[in-house]
Amino acid sequence: MTSFTYEELSGEAVRPFLRALGGLRIGIFREFPYLYDGDLAYEEQYLETYVRSPRSLVVLLRNQGRLVGATTCLPMADEAPEFQAPFLAASFDLNEVFYFGESIILPECRGQRAGHEFFRRREEHARRSGPFRYTTFCAVDRPPDHPARPQGYVPLDAFWARMGYTKRTDLRCEFEWKEIGETEPSFKGLTFWVKEWE
Repeated sequence: MTSFTYEELSGEAVRPFLRALGGLRIGIFREFPYLYDGDLAYEEQYLETYVRSPRSLVVLLRNQGRLVGATTCLPMADEAPEFQAPFLAASFDLNEVFYFGESIILPECRGQRAGHEFFRRREEHARRSGPFRYTTFCAVDRPPDHPARPQGYVPLDAFWARMGYTKRTDLRCEFEWKEIGETEPSFKGLTFWVKEWE
């Protein structure tokens, strides 16, 4: 039986949870489509971005006290240049864009609307944090015939569209990570999904 609780953290309040968040990311992102062969030291360094940003939000999801999921967001102006570059190239004002990072949930806790709640909380936070015109996130590009694609795998595109997001094939970035089976990190392409607010 699931008994979900949500905890919202921002800025320095995120720091005590960096190791737990990093471990959760490593475990879940090993799955297709990311196939991430993660490193905890790198994870803690990567997640420092949310500590440094006073307008960040990290939502922890617990089931009967155990950490089973998390989601993150922050102003695009506080993100890494790799994420900012396609928006700058397309003449977006970064001060109007709020970036949604990961939404990760352990497999046994999926399908119980936690993903919807993650979107709701991030969107509310973005709306509270300033006059942001766009919320956005990116997802890794994988071909339908990728050899590691599990049988019966269903991408989240339909869910994201129902949440009001449009896939923007003109907004793409590349990010480097070590994939399962690789000896060295390599660059992977990611495409942004965008929602425009009135």
